[in-house]
Amino acid sequence: MRRKIILSFFILVLGVGLAYFIYKTEPKLNKNFETESAFLKKFPFQLGLDLSGGSHLIYKADVSGVPDGEVSDSMDALRDVIERRVNLFGVSEPVVQIQRSGFVSGGAEQLIVDLPGVTDVNEAKEMIGQTPLLEFRVESKDFAENLKKIKVGEDGTIDFGGIDLDEQFVSTELTGRYLKRAVLKFDPNTRAPMVDLEFDETGTKLFAQITKDNIGKMVAIYLDGALISNPTVQQEIPNGVASISGGFATPQEAKELVRNLNYGALPVPITLVSTQTIGASLGGEAVQASVKAGTIGFILIALFLVLWYRLPGLVAVFALSFYTVALLAIFKILPVTLSAAAIGGFIISLGMAVDANVLIFERMKEEIRKGQSIDDGIHAGFARAWTSVRDSNTSSLITSVILFWLGTPLIKGFALTFGLGVLVSMFTAITVSRIFLFALGITKTNNFTGFLFGSGFSNAKNLNK
Repeated sequence: MRRKIILSFFILVLGVGLAYFIYKTEPKLNKNFETESAFLKKFPFQLGLDLSGGSHLIYKADVSGVPDGEVSDSMDALRDVIERRVNLFGVSEPVVQIQRSGFVSGGAEQLIVDLPGVTDVNEAKEMIGQTPLLEFRVESKDFAENLKKIKVGEDGTIDFGGIDLDEQFVSTELTGRYLKRAVLKFDPNTRAPMVDLEFDETGTKLFAQITKDNIGKMVAIYLDGALISNPTVQQEIPNGVASISGGFATPQEAKELVRNLNYGALPVPITLVSTQTIGASLGGEAVQASVKAGTIGFILIALFLVLWYRLPGLVAVFALSFYTVALLAIFKILPVTLSAAAIGGFIISLGMAVDANVLIFERMKEEIRKGQSIDDGIHAGFARAWTSVRDSNTSSLITSVILFWLGTPLIKGFALTFGLGVLVSMFTAITVSRIFLFALGITKTNNFTGFLFGSGFSNAKNLNK
């Protein structure tokens, strides 16, 4: 009994703590939010594009240089790179989608980027950056001869003699499409910064051939047509791992190169063809309406539980309150983007959260009507209702997984909040309600317990302990 009371107290304290966390981390609730610590400021609710507004950008991808059988893979890689690049700037749950050629007039491949909360189009374009293309180029046949035409004056001025250095390097098949990762390292002896490159299987073969054919020559690395590094090949590199050393004035330069390689290496060049600022179409009114609907739904459910099941119903209300604050805290910590559909999934899960309690309480009433004590009836109610609770929630989880796997981003938001709600409700209904009921320690029946438990419970036998 003492252990149950301690656990009940711990759950209550945890619930209050989670509610306080939600209050402190939500600017719309906490008037002093701006003065809070940087840690707490990291957990406001993330609103979707339909509620917070944002930017909608459409890019056209040039896949003319990609073999037909590899276009799909290239576009998938392009989407992943753009997502990583936007996430680097802390945009809440950007939506990056591919619009395949079968759905675009003219057979072009397009990339659609939605940035919630970013209402400045110029800021949105900066977040994606100049959408650079990473290229590896080698010296042209006339490189050495043309290099002799470049003269350096006594005052340090350079006369290129009409030579365009960029034209002295020839493009190869090796692009950022085949770069797996770039890592900043330091020479163990000199502590000089260096950048390690690692290519995928195809890139390894291409890079091995390039280094084999250009020993003693430079391999220039271009990002969006600008030269960012031109290391000299010392030997053939067959394993797809190379190091760029020297030429870095500071570790920061090497760090910037790593960032550009990792987050700027687009597999195909893209062009911005359309931008649109989307206002909060549902906005504050929709958020307020959702909060109002959730509050009214919670009150109605609480009234039903208390009026129909009395004391067990009141216990279920406490469990439901814990469920609500726990789920909202999870939404903040993960974080989960709350679009209108996602909020709908949460409200539906709120109603389903009491489903398990209804099954358990009805089973308890059946057992007690058979003549069992209240304590034994509670045990039997939870034990015998478990299979029904498990099966109903499992079917809901399977549905949410299918929706999340196959659905559009809008449907995925609904599926995620609904699925999380089902998982948390199973814990609160089975564990929290059970602990609270047993912590009450009711073992004897009389008129008062009959009033507390409702009709049928007053027929229970006394349990002598």
